[in-house]
Amino acid sequence: MRTEFRPEQLTDPAIAHSESILRKCVHCGFCTATCPTYVLLGDELDSPRGRIALIKNMLEKNEPPSETIVKHLDRCLSCLSCMTTCPSGVNYMHLIDHGRAHVEQHFRRPWSDRLLRGLLARVMPYPRRFRAALTLARFAQPLAGLFRGRWKAMLALAPAQLRPPIKFADTGPAAPRKRLALLAGCVQSVLGSHINEATIRLLTRHGCAVTVVAGSGCCGALTHHLGQDARSFARANIDGWLRERDVRGLDAIVVNASGCGTMVKDYGFLFRDDPVHSQRAREVAAMTRDVTELMTELGLSATVKLQNRRVAYHAACSLQHGQSVRKQPKDLLTAAGFEVVEPPESHLCCGSAGIYNVTQPAIAERLRDRKVRNLASVSPEVIATGNIGCIVQIGGGTTTPVVHTVELLDWATGGPPPIAFARHSSGTSV
Repeated sequence: MRTEFRPEQLTDPAIAHSESILRKCVHCGFCTATCPTYVLLGDELDSPRGRIALIKNMLEKNEPPSETIVKHLDRCLSCLSCMTTCPSGVNYMHLIDHGRAHVEQHFRRPWSDRLLRGLLARVMPYPRRFRAALTLARFAQPLAGLFRGRWKAMLALAPAQLRPPIKFADTGPAAPRKRLALLAGCVQSVLGSHINEATIRLLTRHGCAVTVVAGSGCCGALTHHLGQDARSFARANIDGWLRERDVRGLDAIVVNASGCGTMVKDYGFLFRDDPVHSQRAREVAAMTRDVTELMTELGLSATVKLQNRRVAYHAACSLQHGQSVRKQPKDLLTAAGFEVVEPPESHLCCGSAGIYNVTQPAIAERLRDRKVRNLASVSPEVIATGNIGCIVQIGGGTTTPVVHTVELLDWATGGPPPIAFARHSSGTSV
């Protein structure tokens, strides 16, 4: 693609990087076939190719974006399916992130948008605040009819029950195969603490020592995808993990929420111009593994023979497109004795996409319903995936139990059954 940036604009490293991305795009259109919003809406501006053109014009002009540009950029899920499809290697992830940051800096949103986005950024990355907000939301749910649009969608996502927070303590043998730091996460530590428990049991059972490093917390993805600065969250994680590595030793950082894993693996780029954290961020990114990558390295040691259950594997976008981790989860589930099936349109997003199901609830609901229909078409007994957002999103549209992959692997190797099985039989939710 031809660009028309002025020489002085290209002195900005962010502009120079985005220009190099834009020049790789040949407008072939392969991305349109795999873009969820284009598949649903059929609007060229809601395709990667259309958004690339919008971002190009917005950055070249260096002016406040129009409402039209903001609307179409906001509709992007950041599912990154286009990057898997693109034959030219266009790094759409970095381009859309730059576009969102530009919008955040140069566009004044309506007050209701500012209120909602500010609330999300100030609550969700902080587990205590998030837990308190969900508790309040449960009391407000009987009044849901008084709310509209995004506020009503946000209330609907609040679970009926919350498990108590877990206290983390170092676990594992005195002479472990690997010493690991687990990213406990912000949203997952509230909505899916049982996933962290299953992860710790699984890794400990396979000879690893697991710790949750003091000071580590939100990966930064939630604010990053709002176009806001995520480096304070990332910096705390980097400093905490490398301090742990240097003092006690650390072989890897294990992440069991794929959206977080994609973010942490990109820390090197996030801090590319930081004189203090550039090298440190690259070291952390290189140490980061999705839990299924790590379990593939360790080798699954199943000790319990399970009844052969039919598992529909939902490939989270951040795992299959963001991290190119596709084969490992399915291979592990198969090795654990499950019958693994993949639904049609497995490349398409379920509509969760971080906070997308709150900011764009109508599109998210259509994507969820489409995903649920595709999953149902393979007649699963259970649905497995690698991201808490997908679990909540898909679980809101089906009665089939939706669990994290590690819960099934933990069960197969001697742990308890996934708690979703008990909820499913009793009709309760998280």
